[in-house]
Amino acid sequence: MSRGSEPVGRRAVLLGAAGVLLGGAGGCAGGSSAGPHTEASRTGPARAAKASATPSPSGLPRTTPWRPSSGEVRPEVKRRAVALVEAIGAWPSGRGGPSAARQEVAALGLPPALVAQAGPLLPSADEAVLQVVDAQYGGILADSASVLVVCRQWTRRGGTVRAGGTTVDVRLSRTAGGWTVTALHPARPGAPAAKLPSLAHRVLAEPRVQLPPAAEADVRSGRIHDSVLEAMLELAGAHRMYVSVVRSGHPLHVFGTSRPSDHPKGRAFDVWQIDGHAVVDPATPRSLVEGFMREAAAAGSYNVGGPLLITGGGSAGQFFSDATHHDHVHIGFTT
Repeated sequence: MSRGSEPVGRRAVLLGAAGVLLGGAGGCAGGSSAGPHTEASRTGPARAAKASATPSPSGLPRTTPWRPSSGEVRPEVKRRAVALVEAIGAWPSGRGGPSAARQEVAALGLPPALVAQAGPLLPSADEAVLQVVDAQYGGILADSASVLVVCRQWTRRGGTVRAGGTTVDVRLSRTAGGWTVTALHPARPGAPAAKLPSLAHRVLAEPRVQLPPAAEADVRSGRIHDSVLEAMLELAGAHRMYVSVVRSGHPLHVFGTSRPSDHPKGRAFDVWQIDGHAVVDPATPRSLVEGFMREAAAAGSYNVGGPLLITGGGSAGQFFSDATHHDHVHIGFTT
């Protein structure tokens, strides 16, 4: 992704850094991403990463580039989506702002106009670094895709460093020249609720439930159904899990259909890592994933999707599997 002999660009902040690594159905979906007005491991050394404990000279943490696992479906699609998010969301001192971001996007061979859709991915700051936690499919078809890029971001203004991040629903289509990005839909979780239910407080305090920034903001917004929060806590009794998406940043409809997804309604969540093992990683024990899916069903989910098509269940179609859910477990509820 380097641009040869040019001066160091925005992407070099992320791609050149070294870091310390972290050990069908009514599910995942098309349409605009959910926001407040729509009501809506065994991973290999770069699947999931976090900032190093040792900051850079600027005070920002050091980050690592995301790379797909060997078990990915169409890894080139995720690479394309992630490269765009990394290009927009990280920049060195003196290279911030929309104009510089458009140059970086153009260097990827993508439309510079996409920068206007970046929203919270492009805050006003002197400098920024970005860490992609996970890239998950919201949908994958022969010629179109949704990739949910879950990221943390740190920005510096003057001497102040702030931690944040978002989830971006990156839409792509296949052309004669390969996959191109057609739209960005960043998460819009909404403002924190004035008063949260005790279940939400318990989820936020539970160390065995890891929430990325947009998912945490979803819980703080008070828009998540009790069934989801109760299931998170029940599953946390037996597992450490890393949630990828809850409500915001997820498509509104089941991808390629007009059926509403449960996510924008606050009635579903996705898990990409169980007990340190990425769901997509071929080295992850299938017994672990199957057991987790069955436990999710026992916790009340009517709609459990994942990389395995397992038998049984309390109702017809309670379990499902497809290419979209090869990289995560979807857990949905009716209420």
